[in-house]
Amino acid sequence: MSELKPQTELVVRGMDHVGLTVPDLETATTFLIEALGAEVVYDVVTSETGSLKGEDNERQLGIPHGAEISKIRLLRIGDAPTIELFEFRRADQRRPVVISDFGWNHVCFYVDDIEAAAALFVAAGGTLLSPPHSIGGIEGAPRNRGFYGRPPWGGILEMLTYPDGIKYPDPARVRWTPPAR
Repeated sequence: MSELKPQTELVVRGMDHVGLTVPDLETATTFLIEALGAEVVYDVVTSETGSLKGEDNERQLGIPHGAEISKIRLLRIGDAPTIELFEFRRADQRRPVVISDFGWNHVCFYVDDIEAAAALFVAAGGTLLSPPHSIGGIEGAPRNRGFYGRPPWGGILEMLTYPDGIKYPDPARVRWTPPAR
């Protein structure tokens, strides 16, 4: 691999968004609103604008020949990167990965009340893989808890809370945590 030397120093400000492909954009939007308090920011592709399709889209996005993006919607959940929902037509689609598969495998949201978050998740149509539980290791403390669950379309979503803090090995290097609202 050749060494790439940028002309200027790269400054990454942070994560902007996470893409999520779902079988039905409206159902997914309703779930994310009811389970996580999501807010619709805007739609990029709708039935009125028409699908994104053709060779340019196939090449730019690495999607199969003939696949069409029928809908794209951006949602905001708390003080975190935006979620970009995709709905496709004419694409051979597979079930979502599980956490042991290679690749990006889950999204996690920080909450203040893990029990309430679990109840809303289930009420909105999600399935808990286990009830909220203690987290361990350097993240472990009496009130630090989390859970994993499956949204209606599959895949994995995690929620956690660590109000008792984290025992960082190097206090100068800490993870980003959404501020209290």
